[in-house]
Amino acid sequence: MKPLAHTFPLGFIGLGVMGGSMAGHLLNAGYPLNIFNRTRAKADPLIAKGAHFCESAAEVARCSDVIFTMLGMPSDVEEIYLGPPGLLENATPGTLLIDMTTSSPALAQRIFREARQREIASLDAPVSGGDIGAREARLSIMVGGEASDFERALPLLKILGTTIVLQGRAGSGQHTKLANQIAIAGAMLGVCEALGYAKRAGLDPHRVLESIGSGAAASWSLANLAPRMLAGNFEPGFLVKHLVKDLRLALESGALLNARTPTVSLAGELYQELVVAGGAEQGTQALFRLFDSEF
Repeated sequence: MKPLAHTFPLGFIGLGVMGGSMAGHLLNAGYPLNIFNRTRAKADPLIAKGAHFCESAAEVARCSDVIFTMLGMPSDVEEIYLGPPGLLENATPGTLLIDMTTSSPALAQRIFREARQREIASLDAPVSGGDIGAREARLSIMVGGEASDFERALPLLKILGTTIVLQGRAGSGQHTKLANQIAIAGAMLGVCEALGYAKRAGLDPHRVLESIGSGAAASWSLANLAPRMLAGNFEPGFLVKHLVKDLRLALESGALLNARTPTVSLAGELYQELVVAGGAEQGTQALFRLFDSEF
């Protein structure tokens, strides 16, 4: 394995709502950073701070010792890692690949197997915490893979998050993230339904929030996203279309595990309704629109 040193080059692919902030933390920590994003304009702030823009994922692979990816869909992960010219085809033996996308556990296992055949290490390390957690470097990072690779990555992961747990073998990080998304979906349904009910009852939802936000109903969604809902702020911290993808993955994985997932089924239906209503690019708190008396 390549030894970690503070001057070794990192790669980062995917500079969206969360990826841009995450890459920035690595750059600010003093590491040389090679970046790639399909929309180059999103890379401009990092380029201005000294990051090197690569013209392809393959170029990132050829000049980086550790590569992070933060992509949109499992199909993007499959293309970047496995498709020609992908990371596995172009990375040198000893490279460490860390996929922080919420993706398929089965795909993470496939990447691990094919990477190992090429003497490349890989971790699946999806995150929770949204845009705020990414900006403030306090993400929860759920990791699947070999313990030795996790220890190698840990100093870098600590730059990005505060709760970093090795969950088990390859794919375990993705399974943990899907469990996280199931819990989030249930909490979001409860918050939206509660505030929608309050408005229907003629209550001031801000006062309702003041009362229930400090009691047994308290949750991250209630504290952080309910105020955005009530202000009509549906800007994305996490995109609706990405949660729809995550819920679909949870349904598919749950079926393989013979697990009961009624919350996922209901949340998936409601979020798909929101997509049809034009909310795909909004934040997940936009689900409130379906419960708002004015919608």
